[in-house]
Amino acid sequence: MSLSPHPEMAVILRDLAGAPAIDLQALPSAEARAAFAANAAQWNQPEPPATARAVTLGGIACRLLLPASRVPGLILFLHGGGWTFGSAETHDRFARLLAEATGQAVLVAEYRLAPEHPCPAAIEDVLAVIAGLDGLAEADGPLSLCGDSAGANIALAAACGRPARPIAMLSLLYGCFAPIFDTESHRQCGDGRFGLSTARMQWYWRNWLGAAEDARAAPLHAGLAGLPRTHVLAAGLDPLRDDSLMLAARLAAQGVSFRLDVVPGVVHGFLQMSARLAPARMAIALIAAEILRTS
Repeated sequence: MSLSPHPEMAVILRDLAGAPAIDLQALPSAEARAAFAANAAQWNQPEPPATARAVTLGGIACRLLLPASRVPGLILFLHGGGWTFGSAETHDRFARLLAEATGQAVLVAEYRLAPEHPCPAAIEDVLAVIAGLDGLAEADGPLSLCGDSAGANIALAAACGRPARPIAMLSLLYGCFAPIFDTESHRQCGDGRFGLSTARMQWYWRNWLGAAEDARAAPLHAGLAGLPRTHVLAAGLDPLRDDSLMLAARLAAQGVSFRLDVVPGVVHGFLQMSARLAPARMAIALIAAEILRTS
């Protein structure tokens, strides 16, 4: 695959290279999370229209986003951030665009973060939210489970964990599914020139695994037979690209219906950049179409 960025992606990469570098690993957790959130804020404008309200399900705080014109169906979205960072706020624009594009309600879960809460805390939180959906009037119609990056890992693990409500489909966006760092995509893209680096992913994985190294942390190796239809989407300039390719191979081997898309010329996290990046807007339309196809 070509390692040439899309022209709009190249401009964004130049802008990012010119910004002051912040070593999140060197900061105390609270400061690092604040810095991550401040950096994410630049991608959340302009804010797409949606009605937002706070809800608590299964003891877990969530943000519910309702499009102006709604059809039955609920999307439970799990944000990325290396299991260590991120929130409903950092991924607000993407979640709103997803609600707008599908016409479905989008529920963003504020799962517990590592390293304070390593695996399986976030998975258990998501399963608790699903178990609490009976108390949410907007949880009508099919339930789709969507996650980006670390959120995709959590989504897949939760789907393998006997959720209380059937999952109609999985949407797994540039996910990380096992701590494997010797892939071609890590060799090609892991030096940091495209943003996410192999070294940063190794740190994220140490946070997520914790001391116990629960097997649920790496759902690539789980029994995947019986999963619902799955949409796997990868970024071409992402150290994690091959995580999606390996997952697609496992899904095929276990008879799971799936679609794999690799978006060329874009980096990890590109869906956050939709205000400036046409491939992100096209990918969001594709993600929404796949969700509606199953719904």
